[in-house]
Amino acid sequence: MTETAEPRVSRTRILADLTPLRTSPDYRRLWFGNTVSWIGQGMTALAVSLQVYDITGSAFSVGLIGLCSLVPLVLLGLYSGAVADTVDRRKLGLVSATGSFLLSLVLAAVTFAGVQHVGLLYVVVALQAVCFALNSPARSSMIARLLPAEQLPAANALNAMTSTTGGLAGPMLGGLIVGWWGYRAAYTVDAVTFTASLYAMWRLPSMLPGRGEGEKTAKRASVLDGLRFLGTRPNLRMTFFSDLSAMVLAHPRALFPVVAVVWFGGDARTTGLLVAAPALGALLGSVFSGWLGRIHRHGLAVLVAVACWGGAVALFGLTRQLWPGLVLLALAGCADSVSMVFRNTMLQAAVPDEMRGRLQGVFIVVVAGGPRLGDLVAGSVADLTSPAVAVTGGGLACVLVVCLLGLRWRGFARYDARDPQP
Repeated sequence: MTETAEPRVSRTRILADLTPLRTSPDYRRLWFGNTVSWIGQGMTALAVSLQVYDITGSAFSVGLIGLCSLVPLVLLGLYSGAVADTVDRRKLGLVSATGSFLLSLVLAAVTFAGVQHVGLLYVVVALQAVCFALNSPARSSMIARLLPAEQLPAANALNAMTSTTGGLAGPMLGGLIVGWWGYRAAYTVDAVTFTASLYAMWRLPSMLPGRGEGEKTAKRASVLDGLRFLGTRPNLRMTFFSDLSAMVLAHPRALFPVVAVVWFGGDARTTGLLVAAPALGALLGSVFSGWLGRIHRHGLAVLVAVACWGGAVALFGLTRQLWPGLVLLALAGCADSVSMVFRNTMLQAAVPDEMRGRLQGVFIVVVAGGPRLGDLVAGSVADLTSPAVAVTGGGLACVLVVCLLGLRWRGFARYDARDPQP
């Protein structure tokens, strides 16, 4: 009996910890609904890009889709967090998810009607970003209310699995559905998948901000109060600084089309492999995340993970063979997944409940703006020097900066999840 039980324990420790799904029906419904809706949103994102290109024949017009989603996320990120700290988060999540559902229906309806207007697609994409900006802080703030603190790393690993699965499976399914049945089918499927998220939100209990059961905030939450709180909490600031050092300095995504041809002698399919490799690494990091629950030094884990991201990117800039390059990008994606799990856990465990929405709002701004700024930095450095300098130099700069940050704020490396201090 002992000999057969031991391997089972080992596998349990390696694979993702499913305890949050087993112990909390509310979290289980929320996770399943989010997973299904993320896949649907990935399908819609690809379908909109393909439809805009079909209408305009312009790559620039397709690029404007990203701007239409980025601007609302950055502008509304901080404010939406303040809203989540003022109202019932369940109602805010339900209203914003309903908005996303209705927008998917609009896309399906206008496509069934034969309307071909790129401006309408831009407006819908922008409104979808508004709904996401409102929904994300509310949804993220709920997790710490649904689960005990010791289950937060496992829950965040499962949430990372949701986003990476949506990022991988959504576009693939979207391409197949558009190819077989057209845009209307993709938008209709997206609308149907959103019903899972709506049902999960509807079944949640009331989520009024504040520690007390049913406690209401006395006044509208202030964005400035949230920023002042962040300004006096070095450990929380470091979660953002460390992520920005990775996303701004060592984010080679914008150079993938160039390096696919110049370094690897490939084409668009090679570019697709380069784009998919970090996402696949992040997914594998989430699947094999069972060991994360045994880590208590979350700050040190973030520093190591970000340094591993930068190191893997720097080595990728030195390789000229495709498969080793893909492995390095997958390792970078895995490291980013680990960093994200611990950063999210710190934001949930070390932040008072009445401040969680506003800190999640800052998180949205960093996550949305950091990679876009990183694209600009990588492209600019590559134009001034070379893609190799931009990629390898950026990776090394990331490692250097995160080490300097760790030396400057030494308390971050000593952060202990058993006594979370912001």
